[in-house]
Amino acid sequence: MQRPHGRSARIRYQVHRAVIDLLRDRTAGELSIPLVAERSGVHQATIYRRWGSIPVLLNDLAAAGPARTSPLPDTGTLRGDLDGYATAVADSLAGPLGVLMLQAAVSNIPPEPGRGPSAILLERTRQLQDMLDRAEARGELPPSVDELLELVVAPLYFHALFGQPADAEHARRLVDRLLASPATRRLGKAAPAARQRPARTGPAATAPGS
Repeated sequence: MQRPHGRSARIRYQVHRAVIDLLRDRTAGELSIPLVAERSGVHQATIYRRWGSIPVLLNDLAAAGPARTSPLPDTGTLRGDLDGYATAVADSLAGPLGVLMLQAAVSNIPPEPGRGPSAILLERTRQLQDMLDRAEARGELPPSVDELLELVVAPLYFHALFGQPADAEHARRLVDRLLASPATRRLGKAAPAARQRPARTGPAATAPGS
């Protein structure tokens, strides 16, 4: 983690760094504001004022992690962007901080069955949709953001949580599967028809011999 500039950014860095260090030998349920304050050197009152509780602090840490470690690429091609993003996620989850932040985020998921998507997911979905929209604007045929999440992102996180984190080659294979999915192939087949010149309407279009 690169140390940021500005007092507010430095406080956030110190507190995040302390939480990550504490999670190396504790569970998220064992964290407390006094523990974080002692480890970070930031006064308890400042932490309470900014975050209010450990769950809010863990959410903030989890939200900051992907933005720092997995920025969205803009390579000029859909395949390049998908490969770049998937391998960056795999690398971040395989690193020493990725799984810790992921475990902290998962431990803070509320048990209610009707809960909505987290702010982290909503923000990342918006960013991914922007990446796919760029590809479409270039004339490429991107998958839907739901397909990207289900066929690439979800397996990477599943492996990191419950098994061996995926490597870059595994991430690229997931991208292969996404681009070869039936829905993406249907998009490709439909595209030529969509690009055909629209039929003329009006009297000239229906006159015999026209």
